[in-house]
Amino acid sequence: MGLIDSMKAALASPAPTERPDDGSQGAFWCDDCEVRIRDVDLEGNPVCPECGTEMRFERATGRHCAC
Repeated sequence: MGLIDSMKAALASPAPTERPDDGSQGAFWCDDCEVRIRDVDLEGNPVCPECGTEMRFERATGRHCAC
């Protein structure tokens, strides 16, 4: 497949879907370990599984990040 064909295929493929509509409002972050856990994936207290410190919550803004 040539470059032109590759570009045509990439432009013709469907756009990736947006974030899943599972009720997530954001994610919990550990600044020390750089661990991210979505709020819907966490049960109980937001504690980092690697270092044990409390994680902070950041609300999703719709920009494909929780900043």
